[in-house]
Amino acid sequence: MRNRNAYQIALSGLLTSLMLVFGLIERQFPLTAAIPGVKLGLANSVLLYSLYMLGIRQSVVLMLLKALMSWLIYTNMNAMFYSLAGGVLSLLAMILIMRAKGVSIVGVSALGAVFFNVGQILMAVFMLNTPQLIVTYLPILMISGVVTGVLTGVVAQMVMKHLKAIGKNRR
Repeated sequence: MRNRNAYQIALSGLLTSLMLVFGLIERQFPLTAAIPGVKLGLANSVLLYSLYMLGIRQSVVLMLLKALMSWLIYTNMNAMFYSLAGGVLSLLAMILIMRAKGVSIVGVSALGAVFFNVGQILMAVFMLNTPQLIVTYLPILMISGVVTGVLTGVVAQMVMKHLKAIGKNRR
């Protein structure tokens, strides 16, 4: 049991670091300057890996660690609230939909990206008292969420396929 706990802690650290590096890369190369807030969501591919390969509990820990560590490293506290709102809603949606039959990891990723954007917009409505964002900006972010979520899901699907093959070869 002790080795399992050490493994979980080490893996959590590794995956959290990977999510933070992906977040830093995305900050350096914004997807588009025309639509603020749109990004590929590479860190979501790590969260998808965690959901499918490690389970819900580990994924919740990773999402919380990513939001908190991002705040400490390169954002402000308001950004952390946006990240947490998006992360919680996204993870909840992905957990619920991944249990449905016939939904691929790409579909789970797309739904997660959309709900991440929904969470962030709801937080903005709450913090800034701007309910008009729901009808003006949310539809744009939902469309971009589907597109980026599909791309991220394809990446996650390919990575997990290779990691499963590596795991089988090591046995």
